[in-house]
Amino acid sequence: MKILITGTAGFIGFHVAEKLAAEKHTIIGIDSINNYYDVTLKSNRLAEAGFDANLIAYNSKVQSTKHSNYSFVQLQLEDAASLQLLFSIEKFDIVINLAAQAGVRYSLTHPAAYINSNITGFANLIECCRHFNIKHLVFASSSSVYGLNEKIPFATNDATNHPASLYAATKKSNELMAHVYSHLFKIPTTGLRFFTVYGPWGRPDMAPFLFTEAILHNKPIKVFNNGNMMRDFTFIDDVVEVIAKVIHKPPSENKDWNAQLPDASSSSAPYKIYNIGNNQPAALTEFIQCIENAIGKKANKELMPLQPGDVPTTFADVSDLEKDFNYKPYTPLQEGINTFVNWYKTYYKL
Repeated sequence: MKILITGTAGFIGFHVAEKLAAEKHTIIGIDSINNYYDVTLKSNRLAEAGFDANLIAYNSKVQSTKHSNYSFVQLQLEDAASLQLLFSIEKFDIVINLAAQAGVRYSLTHPAAYINSNITGFANLIECCRHFNIKHLVFASSSSVYGLNEKIPFATNDATNHPASLYAATKKSNELMAHVYSHLFKIPTTGLRFFTVYGPWGRPDMAPFLFTEAILHNKPIKVFNNGNMMRDFTFIDDVVEVIAKVIHKPPSENKDWNAQLPDASSSSAPYKIYNIGNNQPAALTEFIQCIENAIGKKANKELMPLQPGDVPTTFADVSDLEKDFNYKPYTPLQEGINTFVNWYKTYYKL
């Protein structure tokens, strides 16, 4: 198939593009390469995928030297005209949207970045899906949509009406917008709620990266909510495997959907939501211990209060994923952390 993957200079997008290119799909990757975090890391991901940084220019197509079936275009989703031109030229079968302005805490201080990328950008993308006959739109949502919910594990048929950050609100908006287009224009859309994804080439603003960096350099780590946090840490390889399966199964209308007792995860339209989580939440203290084990050094912990926008616990119910794909994320936390720490040491030549 010919697949557009957005966000391929980003963490998850980089890995998904590598996987699907290796499976011999024709891949076009796009990314704005913004400076939310270290642009060098983004450039090095693209270099790892076979792209020459010297050839990358805005709205210009570059060919990978590693994969003959993978090309990259630097492009913003907010640039509606350029996006429409790309769709008209390339004639994609499937779109995988992994581009977004990420980060819960950053959304408290830079709200416009989230509206521009996650709302306007997504609207431009889904309009292109409508007008260019895309067979399946798979898009990244987030566990953050569960917001103030305290019933655990979080299930996709739970209501998600009380987000705790603007980031979460924009991800919930993406789910709602996707449903509208599925309902009105019959575009099959699948939303994936990711739960704390980590692994090699991960984002430097997230805990695995921050903690590893600090411990290796004998600096204190900030432990929020005084360590009383639970997270459903999900290894990147498991996430990629799910996406590689999901693209082949566009959702259909749920014939049993009851409008008087509506299931929030499906619809009378071709629309479906899945949780992508390890289904085994770990205490933040256990997570830190896994990093200490991998590094062979104890952390110097600085206890901090719960930060605005954060939630104390995430825990994914993945029963829908198991039922529909006979698969669920499974990588044990220590195994995944060992892989990440080994990558980090190699990448920074430590």
